[in-house]
Amino acid sequence: MPKSALNNLSGIVLGAVLAVMATAPVAWALDPNISVSKEAGPFDLFRHGFKAYREGNKEEAVEAYRYAAEMGHTGSRWALATMYADGDGVVKNDFEAFKIYSEIASQGVEPGSNDTGFFVNALKSLAGYYYRGIPESPVQPDLATARQLYFQAASTFGDSDAQFRLAKMLLAGEGGEVNIKQAKKWLNHARREGHAGAMAVFGNVLFQEGQTVRGLAYMTAALDTCTASDRIWLQPLQEQAFSIVSEDERRTALAIAANIRQGAD
Repeated sequence: MPKSALNNLSGIVLGAVLAVMATAPVAWALDPNISVSKEAGPFDLFRHGFKAYREGNKEEAVEAYRYAAEMGHTGSRWALATMYADGDGVVKNDFEAFKIYSEIASQGVEPGSNDTGFFVNALKSLAGYYYRGIPESPVQPDLATARQLYFQAASTFGDSDAQFRLAKMLLAGEGGEVNIKQAKKWLNHARREGHAGAMAVFGNVLFQEGQTVRGLAYMTAALDTCTASDRIWLQPLQEQAFSIVSEDERRTALAIAANIRQGAD
């Protein structure tokens, strides 16, 4: 990651979260009765936490991650934040998760380091919080910041999910102006990486532009490869398009969809 891009990203994150972090610093209470030794190194604590979590000992996992997080271990910070975000082994607390993700993002990442995945996921999590806001907290919806964070994850790190979410904001004019050309570019990147949602939305954009056969083909290929959660919104989209084209167009679209699924496009 170029130094200039890293500095720019750190500035964006810090500028967005500084007021929140100043009034509500992250604090982790340590349980003196826990079996994890605070004297262990951060990586050993992280491994201990991972093992405990896998075995279902989530309370012990949380404490191990907390110790390691205090020592600056990025993976432990991310694991702890995600447990708070999901209410997994702890009481769900999105604001606590937000604060920890903010720490990860504001500290940046060394190019090519093992922390890159944690860093990118922290960026996307923050973007989601800024997109929605967090009720009963200082974090209010800020679509411009959400869009910028998705842009950084999409452009600097090539994350397909960030590309998909950025494209949807560009299409809707959320956090900035509508930009269909840029949205199509990001959707095309993401769908080439196998993102079914991006493929479906890309197809829908083409369909709306008048490329009915090709658009329907992408939506159909996406429907055949999407997850169950994506099928909820994707299937009605594809079925609506399928219902208004001719029989010849349907047959052609199905043939193209088969080629798309085989990677011919």
